[in-house]
Amino acid sequence: MNFFRRVNVQLLQRRAALVILDIMTVCIASIAPLWIRFELNYKDIPDVYLTSAWNFMAVNVVMTLVIFYLFRLYHSLWAFAGTAEVQNILAACVLSAIVDFVGMKVMDYPIPRSYYFTYALVLTGITTLVRFSYRIMRGMRHKAQNRKNGTRVMIIGAGDAGNTVIKEITNSSYSTMVIKCIIDDDEGKWGRFIQGIKIVGGRDKIVEYAALYGIDEIFIAIPSANRATMKALVEICKETSCKLRTLPGIYQLVNGEVNVSKLRDVDVEDLLGRDPIKVDMESILNYVKGKVIMVTGGGGSIGSELCRQIAGHQPKRIVIVDIYENNAYDIQQELKQKYPQLDLVVLIASVRNTNRINSIMKEYHPDIIYHAAAHKHVPLMEVSPNEAIKNNVFGTWKTAQAAVQNGVKKFVLISTDKAVNPTNIMGASKRICEMIIQTYNRHYDTEFVAVRFGNVLGSNGSVIPLFKNQIAAGGPVTVTHPDIIRYFMTIPEAVSLVLQAGVYARGGEIFVLDMGEPVKILDLAKNLIKLSGYKVDEDIRIEFTGLRPGEKLYEELLMSEEGLIDTENKLIHIGRPIEFDEMQFYVQLNNLKHAVENECEDVRPLIQEIVPTYVPRTGAGEKDDSQ
Repeated sequence: MNFFRRVNVQLLQRRAALVILDIMTVCIASIAPLWIRFELNYKDIPDVYLTSAWNFMAVNVVMTLVIFYLFRLYHSLWAFAGTAEVQNILAACVLSAIVDFVGMKVMDYPIPRSYYFTYALVLTGITTLVRFSYRIMRGMRHKAQNRKNGTRVMIIGAGDAGNTVIKEITNSSYSTMVIKCIIDDDEGKWGRFIQGIKIVGGRDKIVEYAALYGIDEIFIAIPSANRATMKALVEICKETSCKLRTLPGIYQLVNGEVNVSKLRDVDVEDLLGRDPIKVDMESILNYVKGKVIMVTGGGGSIGSELCRQIAGHQPKRIVIVDIYENNAYDIQQELKQKYPQLDLVVLIASVRNTNRINSIMKEYHPDIIYHAAAHKHVPLMEVSPNEAIKNNVFGTWKTAQAAVQNGVKKFVLISTDKAVNPTNIMGASKRICEMIIQTYNRHYDTEFVAVRFGNVLGSNGSVIPLFKNQIAAGGPVTVTHPDIIRYFMTIPEAVSLVLQAGVYARGGEIFVLDMGEPVKILDLAKNLIKLSGYKVDEDIRIEFTGLRPGEKLYEELLMSEEGLIDTENKLIHIGRPIEFDEMQFYVQLNNLKHAVENECEDVRPLIQEIVPTYVPRTGAGEKDDSQ
């Protein structure tokens, strides 16, 4: 009973059917060469030849079945058969012909010399047809079903990437997509076909043919397109109410990774209209290579991306420090898998613990520190200001002091645009952090520098994932104010800036990214709804919730009194340090330290003494997306 339970009945039935078909195939292949040799007239075949073929047929059948078994022709999953299986069929059939030849000679059976070659061809042809017929018929049946019920797709881009995606979709037995047409701006391609799919025209035909064919999804298969081109295409596609997908970038094409699985939903970053920031990767390599790098907050959005990019630049060692064990574990596993030779140290520690941070630096002797550890959620910090000050301000102070004591060469602080004329605790705390590192830079050999940028697309808790979750739930999508605007950048851009700033750093600078034009949050919400294939206010409603405490209608990247100094990278600038009384600053800082340690009910007046530009706002804020 147990034996029969272990036996796959369906598998046995399939193999038995193959054996029966193979027996019939060998029988046909044994006679067919003679029939072909004598011009398809069975009566003209000499009896001596027919006798030889019939007498040896039983032996031939047995030997061929054994050969087929040895070449695993009864073990392969023919639904997924490819080149390797075809090679096995060919080799098995040729070997069968050789065995046939030897057997005929040994038994002295007369047969025409052309017999063996034709036998091999017929045997190979029928065997291949038998094994691939199921796959072919199933594919045809699946495609017929798709034509009735499948997702109707338009491809934009008739280049290599588009061709690869089209081939994968049309040849797949499991795809539920039906490609109806192709769009390309190259007039020389109009009216031509790729995989049987017509190129109907340029981008001006997108809306027309989307309506004509009832298109459900549009794939933008142009990995080399810059942001301006992507923005233009997406703006046109928004008019169709179709769901949009796109390939990530040109590197996918270069690496031969262009396929359907690489298609992603079009993100709002495709609408920013700004090409990604470019950095001098060679200078970064020379800057990081062979050095011990320490990243605090290494499990966060910015910290983890820093670790990824640094790991690819041949550091001597990376030391990741994070208070959150899950974040630390995730980046540890990712880096171990991708860079198995990397000397990686992952430690759980709080930057608020003076002894712990000092002992880590004393043991591992980092050359460069990227300080990304911070509390950054604006509304949460508004109701827990003492914790924001303890972690952001004094965590930075203690880490900077440990860096000085242990001979760290460079210290890079991750700051935020909210430090400029701050209206919330989080922004004010970051401004104090900038003042600390500027002060330390004046008195110690360690080069201290800050990097300031705006909101980061896709970071933990940022507005884009929130909108996507709200859309997936059917809405509403919540926006605080219809006029609120923000500067945006991608996480890789932010990290590239941080790395480049380290190269440029000579000490005391605040590096600022030219982030182009600001984006209205309302527009982001509308675009995401449209790009998800829904209609604004019909399918998904937008709801305005009102400005929250500490939230600005707009963000600033630079204080007016700081000015700007250009760098070699036209998108990276340096803010001129603001002068302040250091002695007074340290007195105020100690007063602030005493207040938060004693859980002062309201530290805002003390913060205002340190940061005169800090003007608290009573409405709530939002999470700072800059980390």
